[in-house]
Amino acid sequence: MKVAITGAAGLFGHALVDAFSRRHEVFPLTRADADITRPEAVWAVFRELSPQVIVHPAGIPDLDICEADPVTGFLVNYQGTRNVVEAARELSAGVVYISTDAVFDGKKRTPYTESDPTIPPTVYGRTKLAGEQAVKTLPAHWIFRVPVLFGPGKTNFVEKGLRKIRAGETYVVAADQIGSATYTLDAADKIVEVVEARRHGLYHLSNRGACSRYELAVKAAEFAGLDPTKILGKPDSEIGRRAPRLKYAVIAMDALKAGGFAEPRPWEDALKEYINTLPSGC
Repeated sequence: MKVAITGAAGLFGHALVDAFSRRHEVFPLTRADADITRPEAVWAVFRELSPQVIVHPAGIPDLDICEADPVTGFLVNYQGTRNVVEAARELSAGVVYISTDAVFDGKKRTPYTESDPTIPPTVYGRTKLAGEQAVKTLPAHWIFRVPVLFGPGKTNFVEKGLRKIRAGETYVVAADQIGSATYTLDAADKIVEVVEARRHGLYHLSNRGACSRYELAVKAAEFAGLDPTKILGKPDSEIGRRAPRLKYAVIAMDALKAGGFAEPRPWEDALKEYINTLPSGC
């Protein structure tokens, strides 16, 4: 199968390129290859490559950037996705869209399912939900809502904390932000499995279990042999970020189970493996 992957230089793009490349012909695309906000550039690249599936993780993932500049957020995350969708439609290609738990409002206290109402309180969440709606117009589509990511290829929440601790600094994180966590390598492998099965639809995807951002950072420090007391948990309201964060965003993977797919392993096991792959100076 010929697979084009946007955002190939990003954190999740890195893992998706690796996973699909093991079994398929992959075309990794960065912004330099195809600026998704320019439809003519997108169509030119995809016409040349003629992929059967387009995997689309590219976008602006930073909530605060989107909140500060909604116009650019919608241009990249929504209009860019529409451009990918229209190119895929012309080629009769399927699209794999990487979405987010930020499409929910964070007011539940039980895990969010794929059928729960989507009421995003942030610009970022609204841009990603609009992208989902564009992708759903294609007959062959897969939407994966993937929460907080850690993995190789680019600095992430976990690695940032370890670097701060090693530098003798305190890492301030939200103690009241509870959700799911995702090892990019595990998630990418599961996406390949679902796509190869041709089971189209909407999926929630993460490693099993729930944790606060504080618990995730502390466990990472412990696995790395560092001082976990350097992690300072605070209420999210005291951290001073522009965009509000969801107090609760644990996801249930009902669609995976209904499709006969196994859930990824617990987040602690995945985190330990990831920490063991990191160089000591990270």
